Amino acid sequence: MQKFKEKKFEIKELKGISVKNIEEHLKLYAGYVKNTNLILEKIPEYEGYAKEDIFAPYVVSEIQRRFSFEFNGMRNHEYYFKSLEGGAKKLSDNSKLRKKIKEQLGSFDIWLSTFKNLAMIRGIGWAVLGWDKKTEQLVHIWIDEQHLGQLNGVEWILGIDMWEHAYIYDYPTSEKKKYVEAFFENLNWEVIEKNFAEAIS
Repeated sequence: MQKFKEKKFEIKELKGISVKNIEEHLKLYAGYVKNTNLILEKIPEYEGYAKEDIFAPYVVSEIQRRFSFEFNGMRNHEYYFKSLEGGAKKLSDNSKLRKKIKEQLGSFDIWLSTFKNLAMIRGIGWAVLGWDKKTEQLVHIWIDEQHLGQLNGVEWILGIDMWEHAYIYDYPTSEKKKYVEAFFENLNWEVIEKNFAEAIS
């Protein structure tokens, strides 16, 4: 299989999220890319042991199961860091996403409050705004860890990393709400609007 490449992100200095936290967070992302590729290398290697070692197929199965965690860890972070590139930019009043949010949820402010509440759920994972093509509607998703809770066929529009590593250099866990607020202060809504345009196309 083709190997996955670590993406580079041009993230300017952010408000409320330190350079140190971003640097350490990017190292973690690089680890997901590395481990995703490593799993792809190891699967055929262990499959080659199948005739000699009766446990080899079980090892392959367990490695394959781990693949979804590493792969989603890689992809989730790519969405996350991309949304912070280019500096903070507001969502246009005429944007298709804003109009859809108002149509479906009544107002942008109501949606934003609801989404921030989702991000504050106890536990580690991701709060995600997705698009279900089959019903043509926005859906909220809570993903445990990196992979548990992903909804089949739902396109990713916006996601905030709610693992402690996303904010621990800046805020104690008791103050993660400050991180959520900082994330939205730095969000490039032009990137999110592009994600939505691609999702509905």
